[in-house]
Amino acid sequence: MRLFLSIDLPDSLTDAVATAQERFAAAESLRFVDPAQTHVTLKFLGDTDEERIPAVEAAVEAAIDDTDVGPFDATIGGFGVFPSLDYISVVWAGVRDGAGAAEMTTLAEAIERETVGRDFDPERHEFTPHVTLARMDDARGKEAVRRVVREADPDVGTFRVAEVRLKESTLTNDGPRYETVRRFAL
Repeated sequence: MRLFLSIDLPDSLTDAVATAQERFAAAESLRFVDPAQTHVTLKFLGDTDEERIPAVEAAVEAAIDDTDVGPFDATIGGFGVFPSLDYISVVWAGVRDGAGAAEMTTLAEAIERETVGRDFDPERHEFTPHVTLARMDDARGKEAVRRVVREADPDVGTFRVAEVRLKESTLTNDGPRYETVRRFAL
């Protein structure tokens, strides 16, 4: 099973995510994420044997208990790219500072500690709370993406975060399909 832990955006933000993606319409070589599947990844676990799911569940429950983070509001807004404006592979909308970013970072760091402590691989990058909007296949649309990222700072929307989800990702010819395996209340 290909697994990750996330905070999913609600259906009420699907249209706003699609509108944010439209700002990048002139950028060739972008593959847009289905707005209905957008989320903030807290931890990517990758290929995981099904018998390890109880260890994942215990890690998330311990992380939530340790952080004492309760339900909170998060605002999605502003654009960025990974890894840099010189070499773009991912286009994203961020989580605004002071509007959920600290809580998400606290959860992600606690989940990282708990999962690594249970012999899951550590993340290779520092956590940046974001929603992936598109992936870039090649540099043809780089200038258009750079222009939008530098000039636009939209608010995509605000939503209530009340749970973390364990998700399974199945890769298909039409893109990934996500299914919730388990929900963890904050």
